[in-house]
Amino acid sequence: MSVPAAAPPGQPKKAATAAWIGSALEYYDFFIYGSAAALIFPEVFFDESDPATATLLSLATFGVAYAARPVGALFLGHFGDKLGRKKIMVFTLILMGVSTFLIGCLPTRDQVGTLAPVLLVLCRVLQGISAAGEQASANSMSLEHAPPERRGFFTSFTLSGTQGGQLLATLVFIPVAALPDDQLLSWGWRVPFWMSVAVAVVGFVIRRKLDETPAFAQQTAVEGVVRMPLAILLREHWADVLRVVAGALIASVSTIFTVWALSYATSDSVGMSRSSMLWVGALANLVALAAIPLWATLSDRIGRRPVFLAGAAGSAVMMFLYLWSISTGSYPLTLILGIVTFGVVYSAANGVWPSFYGEMFSTRVRLSGMAIGTQIGFAVAGFAVTFAAQIAGPDGDDWSAVALFTAALCVPPVIAVLTARETHKIPTERLGERVLKETRQPEKVTA
Repeated sequence: MSVPAAAPPGQPKKAATAAWIGSALEYYDFFIYGSAAALIFPEVFFDESDPATATLLSLATFGVAYAARPVGALFLGHFGDKLGRKKIMVFTLILMGVSTFLIGCLPTRDQVGTLAPVLLVLCRVLQGISAAGEQASANSMSLEHAPPERRGFFTSFTLSGTQGGQLLATLVFIPVAALPDDQLLSWGWRVPFWMSVAVAVVGFVIRRKLDETPAFAQQTAVEGVVRMPLAILLREHWADVLRVVAGALIASVSTIFTVWALSYATSDSVGMSRSSMLWVGALANLVALAAIPLWATLSDRIGRRPVFLAGAAGSAVMMFLYLWSISTGSYPLTLILGIVTFGVVYSAANGVWPSFYGEMFSTRVRLSGMAIGTQIGFAVAGFAVTFAAQIAGPDGDDWSAVALFTAALCVPPVIAVLTARETHKIPTERLGERVLKETRQPEKVTA
């Protein structure tokens, strides 16, 4: 096998920076929807006469994007492995910016009736399709540009960018949530969505200047464009796709923390203010920005498996403590445990999975493998919020049942890690090679 040409000087940092900024801008769009779904949309788009049902339906629209993500992964993963990582990165950012801006322009239920939530769901589907290709293309780009011994560190910028986007979304929503209800429910909630115009413009400028990866260029030069990446993926990498699906369920910790816990804490049964709980998320994400590259650097030294395992198992335990702290109504306790749970422990798994998943696949199917595997798992994680709302009971306050449910969703990621290969020391050009050797039949030699 030919060794890919080295990346041009400075290109690994440029790729990591583009992944960070692009992911931050893209997931700013994605996460402002989560805050709005928990705090605003039940009153704007759904029947106010039944608050519990309105909240349940609003949280279900949050999960709709996750249901759309596997479809987007099939489409965008296919073209990402055929046309390159750069084109998909630019396309997904523009699609996310446009669909998010349109949410801010939607009429409310009082204005157009049931058409309002229908239009909301349609825009949310477009967000999900965009997000399906974003992380996989950014991860593939940064991994294939990175020095082999620092792949964990450089690919972690995609996820720290995601946390940065979530932090930005939270900070934007803090002053919005503090508006008087008449202003908040009329025009205030729209402002964060309108700001996505800047997202599309800035992201396009940053990503269009990025070079295609040496690994992808070398692969297409030697073997040509892969005609059917999905067929190769399912034939030669099916076991690792299943591992990625199981591993991606760890995202349930994020969705429960970000959406359900926020809704629970601000409900009548607990009574914490919107702004105070938004600050919990903001500070937890701020800590995560520092923790993610540190965990990733550790994985470059000791391996992906032990770091990811610590994050997955630790998150299962910490979610009990975090949701319990909310039930006590103690804001200092909630703040501390929120930062430890999401900012520190969950970041161990969150910072390592970009390299861990990407290293399971060869260059010719890497984007497809990551996109399809993660998005199927993320689809389950997205609807975890809806299931949690049902599990929490009619009053929405059974936090222990939700914590147990979240912990159960951490079990498949643990199993995935324990059955996976360690890849942190394998050269980039040989990633996925063991799978190929195991699945390809030797050619017959004729006299």
